[in-house]
Amino acid sequence: MVEVKFHESIDDNLLKFSVIISKSNGKWVFCKHKQRKTFEIPGGHRENGESIEACARRELYEETGAVTYTLERFCDYGVVEKTGSKESFGTIVYAEIEKMADLPDSEIEKIFLSKELPECWTYPEIQPYMIDEYKRRRGS
Repeated sequence: MVEVKFHESIDDNLLKFSVIISKSNGKWVFCKHKQRKTFEIPGGHRENGESIEACARRELYEETGAVTYTLERFCDYGVVEKTGSKESFGTIVYAEIEKMADLPDSEIEKIFLSKELPECWTYPEIQPYMIDEYKRRRGS
């Protein structure tokens, strides 16, 4: 059982991931990995020496091709993989994408824009809850 917790702020040194909830022209933006048949929110691991914002910007470009956008830090989160395991932390940002270039050469096969959320999630025990929290906090 995976548990997702939302936090207002976590110590920056503990943040290992950045997840970017994104919209473009009123539609949600999702990625499809080349080796999977499922969809996910753009995001990934923070590199050594990288700020969490730089991680979000890098991952957003690598996974969507976004070149013009606004970025807003939304909240931090923690994931506990199983009862008794250590919580791992990341940050969630929101991006309103205005312009996307071609996808760079990466693990992402394509992006998917939709007014509806996907049915086939790569991380069904984590990412739908992130969007629910986003909607709850934004009142949408």
